[in-house]
Amino acid sequence: MPLRKRPVVIETEQGDSIAIRYMMYLSMSYDHRIVDGSLGATFLTAVAKELENFNSDREY
Repeated sequence: MPLRKRPVVIETEQGDSIAIRYMMYLSMSYDHRIVDGSLGATFLTAVAKELENFNSDREY
């Protein structure tokens, strides 16, 4: 699913506000005989955090 604009609540020191942000859904599938669901969720959470903190101006 592509990125979509969604209204979200932004928490700031001055209080909450509603803003439009790009959002997307992440999901994955795996064989539960090999990968435990908890490990899969941990991996997907780590991927989401990396995407949320992505910096396109970083140097390699």
